[in-house]
Amino acid sequence: MSHHQLYHDRTLSSGRPSLWQAFSDKSIVKREITAGITGFFAISYIIIVNPMILADAGIPVNLSVFATILSSVVGCLIMGFWANAPIILTPGMGVNAFFTYTIVVNMGLSWQQALAISMLASVLYMLVAFTKLGTVLSAAIPASLKTGITVGIGLFLVEIGLEKASLIQPGKASLIELASLTNPNVLLFLFGLFVNLMLFIKKVNGGFLIGIAVTAIAGILFGIRGSESAHVSLSNFTGYGAIVGKGDFSHLLSLPFLLAVFSMSMILIFESMGMLEGILPDKRNFKRTFEGSAATSLISGILGTSPTVAAAESAAGIESGGRTGIMAVTAGILFALSLFFTPLLGYIPQAAIAPIIFITGAIMMQQLKDLHFDDFSSWFPAFLIIVLIPFTSSISTGLSFGFVAWPVLKILEGKAKTLHPVMILLGALFLINLICSALLQ
Repeated sequence: MSHHQLYHDRTLSSGRPSLWQAFSDKSIVKREITAGITGFFAISYIIIVNPMILADAGIPVNLSVFATILSSVVGCLIMGFWANAPIILTPGMGVNAFFTYTIVVNMGLSWQQALAISMLASVLYMLVAFTKLGTVLSAAIPASLKTGITVGIGLFLVEIGLEKASLIQPGKASLIELASLTNPNVLLFLFGLFVNLMLFIKKVNGGFLIGIAVTAIAGILFGIRGSESAHVSLSNFTGYGAIVGKGDFSHLLSLPFLLAVFSMSMILIFESMGMLEGILPDKRNFKRTFEGSAATSLISGILGTSPTVAAAESAAGIESGGRTGIMAVTAGILFALSLFFTPLLGYIPQAAIAPIIFITGAIMMQQLKDLHFDDFSSWFPAFLIIVLIPFTSSISTGLSFGFVAWPVLKILEGKAKTLHPVMILLGALFLINLICSALLQ
């Protein structure tokens, strides 16, 4: 057996070589670059979608595009060089919805205050990540709740994928109903889903990237193209300073502000914890990845966007063979290059991206196998998280109900002595959060 083959086998068995070892092996570099390209295209929709969501909070689209891209570049480089992890960091779907629709639209705070809330929540996140609190929380939080977070976000992605595909729509007699199957976007999605599933099942390297390309080309041939192009040019960058470092801390001691900080910090900490433990190929790299994610979330607030989190679509790159930070660095470089090619993203229909989001969500839902269904008091709180995240489109709501239910059910079952003090405290805090949120509505 050759030295190269021995090294390659050791790499596979250990799961993750050092970054510089990886750079010295051409086969690994090729695999990682392919994974990075795949992961980037799977999450590239965020360049357009995030600014459009933040526009509802009042942040100009032509400026938040730069914040979205730059925070993603910084996050991916930190993941690559600091953590050596195949994780792509971008402003998170779900977190940006909480930023816009909960903090600004529902609570009536300004986007500048929402940025301040994001930064303070990120500081709390960093406090947990860079101290022993992270280890304590990770040990105290039951595995079933972590599983519930991963699966719940996965089901949320499935819903987002179906919405982007125009396959589901608000129902007249129900919450959701099947849309018209004659819709060209739906037909393109079904074609893309078939192509991607075929490539995935056959374990084709870079299959998701190939699937996106094939589906996008089919869309162009049949006149189906993206309609959500962010019309932005580098000339707009001169005005970007209008949203940088604009966090407004003037309402720091108000109850709505403090509640929002608590909710967002819990979302960032536990979504990231659940996500990273769910998709990281090498779990030994959790702490450093957790730290890098926390630092980037603070930087993103300064740059003028909602917090970055580990993108669930990183799983698309990981499924394509990503195991090291080269994947993240590749994605970061592509995010930087997208500054020059943003208008071209309009040629990639949402129906070409939707199958990747849908399949990635399904992959995350495989974690359901880790739930012990013979213990009702353990799996039911996870079940609440799983169903309430997508059904309420709120990660915060799902977390709150799941973390409140855990100690309550254990006490009812007569297992109060088995409860970790941290879980009792978190359950009480989430209950207070739910009550205060209800009173403010």
